[in-house]
Amino acid sequence: MGILKPDDVDIHLLIEGLYHRYGYDFRNYAKASLKRRIQSFLKSEGLSSVPELQVKMLGDRACADRLLLGLTVNTTAMFRDPSFYIAFRQQVVPLLRTYPFFRIWHAGCSTGQEVYSMAILLQEEGLYPRCRIYATDANEKVLQTARQGIYPSKQMQEYTHLYLKAGGRRSFSEYYTARYNSVILRPFLRERIVFGEHNLVTDGSFNEFNVIICRNVLIYFNQALQNQVHELFYNSLCKFGVLGLGKQETIRFTKYEMAYDDLAKAEKLYRRRS
Repeated sequence: MGILKPDDVDIHLLIEGLYHRYGYDFRNYAKASLKRRIQSFLKSEGLSSVPELQVKMLGDRACADRLLLGLTVNTTAMFRDPSFYIAFRQQVVPLLRTYPFFRIWHAGCSTGQEVYSMAILLQEEGLYPRCRIYATDANEKVLQTARQGIYPSKQMQEYTHLYLKAGGRRSFSEYYTARYNSVILRPFLRERIVFGEHNLVTDGSFNEFNVIICRNVLIYFNQALQNQVHELFYNSLCKFGVLGLGKQETIRFTKYEMAYDDLAKAEKLYRRRS
């Protein structure tokens, strides 16, 4: 029997069931993206329809956890979009030098590669000892990987290339130790990072930050949820704090559009006005 194309009613019931049974809230995620990911998950589970998945998910927590992984977006890399890091060095680092201590929030940090990239950048700029980085995600499984800082060695050639394009100033191999088929990031890179579970959909602000980075997450939310998250970020930024978004994301068409100045427009770096 072939896989049935999920219709809107079935997806609605599945998402409502996931929320009410386990507390995972995807009700305001973009529907087209949800459909694609649910169809892919059906194949991986060997199921033929969304109602069949709903029955299995409601009775099997392990299935629900796998579904959570399937629905969340965990594509990342060290120094992903190198031009963003160049702009950060040029536009944001001089601002951070004016603070004796500063906080950065990486929201939706996934498996942590971009968090460690920021740690390396700040280390090279002599600012890492003066900061605390809070790295959060709604998915505890990816946070476990982030906390360990262990990645496949086959990715290092790509990461080295991105690091150099991002303005890296040393040999990238100084930041990790190779072991079998993996690499372990140097322990000092974890010293200023706090990893924790936080859901942008349901959780509120937990501190005041000088910088908030949330890249390639909001594109999977509908407009209402994007507005909600922008309010969270605005309320979590200190005066003249910096917001960094993904290349396909924007503050335009939100009520906070006039609350920021462009720092690096092409790289979606904004500075709160007041």
